Amino acid sequence: MGLAAADTSLLIVAITGMPGAGKSTAAKALVEKGWKRVIMGDVIREETRRRGLAPDSRNTGEVMRSLRKERGEAAVAELCLEAIRKVGSDKVVVDGIRSTSEVKTFRHSAEVILIAVQASQRRRFALLKERGRSDDPLSYEMFLKREERELEVGIGDAIALADEAISNEHATPEELASDIVETVDRWVEQDAR
Repeated sequence: MGLAAADTSLLIVAITGMPGAGKSTAAKALVEKGWKRVIMGDVIREETRRRGLAPDSRNTGEVMRSLRKERGEAAVAELCLEAIRKVGSDKVVVDGIRSTSEVKTFRHSAEVILIAVQASQRRRFALLKERGRSDDPLSYEMFLKREERELEVGIGDAIALADEAISNEHATPEELASDIVETVDRWVEQDAR
């Protein structure tokens, strides 16, 4: 599955971070600059609905683990490569990297920069409560269980191995947007040399 060989004309900004860190805010800032966006969580939510389940936190977590068990650690990334092909752009931001296997899959198909968006548990839980998406945890206990699930999948390794890290601990959405755009612009400039 995926693209047959590395396409060095394809640039992927792969964004990782714990739930609520600000990945989507960062990705949207790049969309405003002309990048196309593929959301890994949307692939999981779509598969959850396809299986006849409500896309809540519990079901999406089970489907995510099931996909990886059925198709391998990079299953969601491989499904995202299909979506990337469909958007037809040479600049794509992938929102929601959860493992180094996913990063490796993307790096076989494109030039990739892995960016970690980071914030404390307290800050992330507050941001998730504000967001109110169907799979967001309703209690702090649910939040901690989701964190544990994400860490089991390997998100901690992806965060640790990021090429760049951006803090969202005290940033406004505008400051986070500015930080990601500056970081990506530097990478694109260096890549062009």
